[in-house]
Amino acid sequence: MVMIAIVGRPNVGKSTLFNRLAGRRLAIVDDRPGVTRDRRFGTGRLGDLDLDLIDTAGFEDVTDDSLEARMRHQTELAVAQAEVVLFVIDARDGVVPLDELFAAVLRRSGKPVVMVANKAEGRAGDSGTLEAFNLGFGEPVAISAAHGEGLGDLFAAVLAAMPIESDEDESDDEPPDDKPVRLAIVGRPNAGKSTLVNRLIGEDRLLTGPEAGITRDAVSVDWDWQGRRVRLVDTAGLRRKARIDEALEKLSTQDAIRAITFAEVVLLVMDATHAFETQDLTIADLVEREGRALVFVLAKWDLIEDPGAKLKEFIEHAERMLPQLRGAPIVALSAETGRGLDRLMPAVIKAHDDWSTKLKTRDLNDWLKMAVERHPPPTVNNRRIKPKYMAQTKARPPTFVLFASHADKLPDSYRRYLVNSLRQSFELPGTPIRISVKSGKNPYDEEVADPVKAFQAKRRRVRRSGEAFVRK
Repeated sequence: MVMIAIVGRPNVGKSTLFNRLAGRRLAIVDDRPGVTRDRRFGTGRLGDLDLDLIDTAGFEDVTDDSLEARMRHQTELAVAQAEVVLFVIDARDGVVPLDELFAAVLRRSGKPVVMVANKAEGRAGDSGTLEAFNLGFGEPVAISAAHGEGLGDLFAAVLAAMPIESDEDESDDEPPDDKPVRLAIVGRPNAGKSTLVNRLIGEDRLLTGPEAGITRDAVSVDWDWQGRRVRLVDTAGLRRKARIDEALEKLSTQDAIRAITFAEVVLLVMDATHAFETQDLTIADLVEREGRALVFVLAKWDLIEDPGAKLKEFIEHAERMLPQLRGAPIVALSAETGRGLDRLMPAVIKAHDDWSTKLKTRDLNDWLKMAVERHPPPTVNNRRIKPKYMAQTKARPPTFVLFASHADKLPDSYRRYLVNSLRQSFELPGTPIRISVKSGKNPYDEEVADPVKAFQAKRRRVRRSGEAFVRK
């Protein structure tokens, strides 16, 4: 069990995140600040991590004998007790002075801190997420506790922040980042998922048979491939929602979707005799929206006549129907005979490495200049959109921010052009890529890099103009 304290200023969504991780409504949630006062304890689960959770009151900058000061003391006790601290800010409000003060308190504590930008659904929280870099706790994790978005990224961040404990199973010289590749195997019922897992690990670990729907729970299997640790998760078959009528199958479907959320790479296994049907395309789109690396697997390939022509047909069909995943690897194999199996794991590792890519800012801006010269942005309402600067804000999946004039006018077609050009120029086939476009200065200019200075500069400008200053 990992002891997790959820901390932050009032009304940033700490109790909502507590309830989300606990899997049930334990803490009262309300739009008014200051609802939580005492520390609240609970147990929860994130991916395959069992958690001891502590919900805390909103941090206030008071040290007297008031109720707020006593609530602050309770929060400091929770930080001292925790193994990992989740520091939550409101991504829509951005970093405010009270967040800066609390960040200093957490730095003095010496505890591992995961920076969490909550309420980041849609694009309204992008700016606040970028500001959170300035608090000095590394890459912020953008989530929506209310909608359950971003929990896979939160899981990876908590794993990375956990203190390393030596035990009989771990050698002292094991690198701290030697964590298993989390590989979810999904697809329609009876596509050959469990048979594939058994063939990979070399034993009949999972029950298989001609009947559809044998697997119900998501089953995790740890495996070692050429010295690389892999955690395979076999899942129940995913059918169209209209065909799911049993409560048990609904639970199995939820378990499979949860496995996608917490995976790093997803194998979409399809029966080669009727691959890339509507449900396969729906699953692939879900994986891309979750931001996971994807490898298509054409199982039962030994049943296909004229395999060369058929494979070419499948590749063309996939690129036409799933342009957002153009270039994703397609591996044809037979788990029964072992044919083509040797190509699967190299494709998985390549997809994982591409998904984890971090590009140099200089290389990005050299590419941006070339891409704009090759195909300039369109003029919208007689206004020329001018891309100015680009930086990568996170990996897994690669996520970028583009600063441009009239950013709100940039059409989606041009954003897709940039994504496809990025894939081609940096050899990232099939990798989900996120680009957010913003108006503003270079992010390394003083005001943008320091939100407190920006706040003070804005106040000076307003006072000079004789207008009343209203703090947001």
